[in-house]
Amino acid sequence: MPAQMMAIDGTWRRECTIDDVSEEGAKLTVGSSIEGLHLKEFFLLLSSTGLAYRRCKLTWVNGDQIGVTFFRRGKAAARAARGEIMV
Repeated sequence: MPAQMMAIDGTWRRECTIDDVSEEGAKLTVGSSIEGLHLKEFFLLLSSTGLAYRRCKLTWVNGDQIGVTFFRRGKAAARAARGEIMV
């Protein structure tokens, strides 16, 4: 599945392909060099408009393939995303 990686601050973006995905993370093939990029935290954009995304951290690198772990949202953020109101 085609996707894009983007810096948290928007300073860089790279084309990638999602080769494997689970609830906890994914294996990506990156289309161009990632050398020198800050990959501690970044977004994996799942749509061309950037409205569907996951916040990630780099787990491993093997040539042009990388493994990422998804950050988990807290319970309050998950409830707000589902439209539940906390009182």
